[in-house]
Amino acid sequence: MKKRETKRPSDPSRRKFLRTAATAGIGAAALAAPQVARAADPITMKWQSTWPAKDIFHEYAQDFAARINTMSGGRLKIEVLPSGSVVKAFDLLDAVNSGTLDGGHGVVAYWYGKEAALALWGSGPAFGMDPNMLLSWHNYGGGKDLLNEIYAGLNMNVVSFLYGPMPTQPLGWFKKPVAKAEDLQGLKFRTVGLSIDIFKALGAAVNALPGAEIVPAMDRGLLDAAEFNNASSDKVLGFPDVSKVCMLQSFHQCSEQFEVLFNKAKYDALPEDLRAIIDQAATASSADMAWKAIDRYSKDYEALKADGVKFYKTPDAVLKAQLDAWSKIIEKKSAENPMFKKVLDSQRAFAQRAGKWQGDTLVSFRMAYNHFFAEG
Repeated sequence: MKKRETKRPSDPSRRKFLRTAATAGIGAAALAAPQVARAADPITMKWQSTWPAKDIFHEYAQDFAARINTMSGGRLKIEVLPSGSVVKAFDLLDAVNSGTLDGGHGVVAYWYGKEAALALWGSGPAFGMDPNMLLSWHNYGGGKDLLNEIYAGLNMNVVSFLYGPMPTQPLGWFKKPVAKAEDLQGLKFRTVGLSIDIFKALGAAVNALPGAEIVPAMDRGLLDAAEFNNASSDKVLGFPDVSKVCMLQSFHQCSEQFEVLFNKAKYDALPEDLRAIIDQAATASSADMAWKAIDRYSKDYEALKADGVKFYKTPDAVLKAQLDAWSKIIEKKSAENPMFKKVLDSQRAFAQRAGKWQGDTLVSFRMAYNHFFAEG
């Protein structure tokens, strides 16, 4: 006997469930499709730094880009080339402005030749502000608006982010220790920004060179002495090969930070969430760079000493001579340049309040160090 087929009773709720599941599946696929497309076709940007490929500064630039690439989930992909790959270091601002590059990594003081006031973001004693305080002024004391005003006045189609407080830079590398301010007179010396004016006032013959060109110039005798930035950079750039004397502490660049530039048209075309990611990446990179610098610079400082480099504290008389020179420089430039005076007055007002607070509250860490490690 043929087995009789039994039809399953109609179940409206079951049919509704299947229809809902199917619709959800289609919806999920539709939602996933744009995400796949974005991952497959990221927005790409080509940057250049103002630093040689082997310098830790170029590493900082790559760190910044990598953080954005990761935080964007691959939707934005930034590639950072080293100095000279597309343009020379001092031509970076113009290249980003024109769109030759989508962005770049450098320092504001490099654009000193376009507007002297730009060098106030890093050159000189900044009324006693350390680099972190200067970044505070920039972000909360009006500095950012002033920098944007300067770039607009120069017709620079750029968006700027400042980050990364740099530790105090050495006075520089010399053939013999500097004992007094007069020892700088007649020296062929490398520096940049308003530091040029400081060292000229102290009698040096100054030549502004990018980082990669300094040691070769010293090796050929075109420079007698030079400063760049820190133990890690100086070590890898080869300063110990041309000098064994480094003078620590200086007011010429004691409050500097890095600048990340975007071509404004390229930046404005980004979705709002990617622009927010860039903003947050600047804050995160600022902290990470500062922490990395402490670790790496201290290690390379010890390595340089082991390699025979002699470090000396810059005499207070030389530091005082820098401050005296700076007072005259800013008075002269303020009289000549209204924008210079505007930036300087803003810094002065912020520094007078914030510097008083920091000076009154900051304990002597040197005292604690000496207590535990018995150093004079």
